Amino acid sequence: MSLTLSLDFQYNTTIEKLWSALTDSNKLAKWVVNIHTDQAMENNFEPVVGHRFQFRTEPTEWWNGIIEGEVLIVDEPHTLSYTWESGEKHKIVWTLQDLGNGKVNLHLEQTGISNEQALNGAKYGWSKWCSGLDAVLA
Repeated sequence: MSLTLSLDFQYNTTIEKLWSALTDSNKLAKWVVNIHTDQAMENNFEPVVGHRFQFRTEPTEWWNGIIEGEVLIVDEPHTLSYTWESGEKHKIVWTLQDLGNGKVNLHLEQTGISNEQALNGAKYGWSKWCSGLDAVLA
């Protein structure tokens, strides 16, 4: 059985700035951080279909500190999708929607999650990361 995480976040910004925060390697390093230490995760992300990338952080006794992925869809500035692999391989789809009046909705869908514990962990991680996005958009 495969579970799906679906989350929505709203930001006071432009769709272009939010897209940049999702696709620019330097900006990603400011909000996709180690959730335990808040240290930036080095990455080599590029918004190019087929590009393989890694996010790296300090390894622990339970994890090697590496998230691997491959970009699947780039439809600027509306849809970004990639694989997200750290033990399990998941698919991430970001959908951006301009709501008008300087507000943008960011929808996250993560599929391929194997159990409730992993679903709750993903929900915690993405919620924490996306709350840090405001600082990048300021």
